[in-house]
Amino acid sequence: MNSITKITPFTAQQTTLLAKDQQFVWHPYSSLSAPIPAYEVVAAEGVYLELADGRKLIDGMASWWCAIHGYNHPLLNAAAKNQIDKVSHVMFGGITHAPAVELCEKLVAITPAGLDKVFLSDSGSVAVEVAIKMAFQYWISRGQPQKSKLLTLRRGYHGDTFAAMSVCDPETGMHHMFDQVVARHYFAPAPQIGVHETWNEDDIAEFASIITEQKEQLAAVILEPIVQGAGGMRFYSADYLRRVRELCDQHNVLLIADEIATGFGRTGKLFACEWAGISPDILCLGKAITGGYMTLAATLCSEEVSRGICEGEAGCFMHGPTFMGNPLACAVANASIDLLLSGDWQANIQRIENRLSKELAVFAQLDNVADVRVLGAIGVIEMQQPVNLAEIQKRFVEQGIWVRPFGKLVYVMPPYIISDEQLKMLVAGIYTVLTS
Repeated sequence: MNSITKITPFTAQQTTLLAKDQQFVWHPYSSLSAPIPAYEVVAAEGVYLELADGRKLIDGMASWWCAIHGYNHPLLNAAAKNQIDKVSHVMFGGITHAPAVELCEKLVAITPAGLDKVFLSDSGSVAVEVAIKMAFQYWISRGQPQKSKLLTLRRGYHGDTFAAMSVCDPETGMHHMFDQVVARHYFAPAPQIGVHETWNEDDIAEFASIITEQKEQLAAVILEPIVQGAGGMRFYSADYLRRVRELCDQHNVLLIADEIATGFGRTGKLFACEWAGISPDILCLGKAITGGYMTLAATLCSEEVSRGICEGEAGCFMHGPTFMGNPLACAVANASIDLLLSGDWQANIQRIENRLSKELAVFAQLDNVADVRVLGAIGVIEMQQPVNLAEIQKRFVEQGIWVRPFGKLVYVMPPYIISDEQLKMLVAGIYTVLTS
């Protein structure tokens, strides 16, 4: 017999939104056994988040790195409003529309040379899944199904779905507990030479050894170019990336670049691959693609990869997300990219880097700080010990800033529109919390 669950009415103490949030909502990377209270945002403008109690916080995270133009931008608002009156969504199977075609043409034009085909999806993790699946299907179609393994870097992070988890660090990564249930791949040591340090070939020796020995099994190398993001906010040498490209070519292995976090100017280059002057065979994009307005992602590949897949047994790429090519998201993405490229974005990112370098320098003198590093619009304070998220989050809010640390890392990736004075206030708030 089917039973009907009776919903108990809220008590007087449970009628607030935050009480309902704790009762019904499961937030990312949160425990329902010991929930960390959330903060209700009722509005957002520029770099500010407005809380229900009226407090305004400078957002140092750009909503997990995607709101590069800040909030409530009139041009992005207009793009969304104009498109929603035409068509908000339509299936992409057998149907096309102008926003998607315009976006794909634009992405091909601005990304590294040779990436000529675009597969749209709806999240960064799915973009990685698509990239991995492309690599596997390419080799299956080429009559080499034994090339079914991947080589990646320790300290890397590529998403929360299963193929993506399989190439996150299996020991220190946030998904290490799934080591026994995800596919097993090859891991090389994380690069040690920094982005501005002198190159030493020893840094890539073990990677070179693995790709040489396992080339008959390897479908692709997948990595985050120049910046290892959620795996540790580590910046590494462009020479390492350049050598990876050379080794992939030498041993007939595809190269997948995961630029979900680094794409659209965050590192000071439009795409981080440009630091090394290389083009991957497959490129993953997401996060900032719509300026934080809508969920959208893209996986680009070369003509060689697309032809190899489509001339195989299946005759097509075996993937098709329901919300692929969503017109509303594509329209906002086009507006966001145009907005970014319409100004001197490189000078602006350099301004942010200069200011972050100046303001964060004092943290290096603190006993509880292990390292301070800056690249583009990314500032990182690595602590000696992991922080207490619940406690430190509350204290940041009290300082009028929104910063979301993880592990030992207190970092900022602010919207590109942040002013020097707002950056100064953001960093000053962090300093107050870490020194009190």
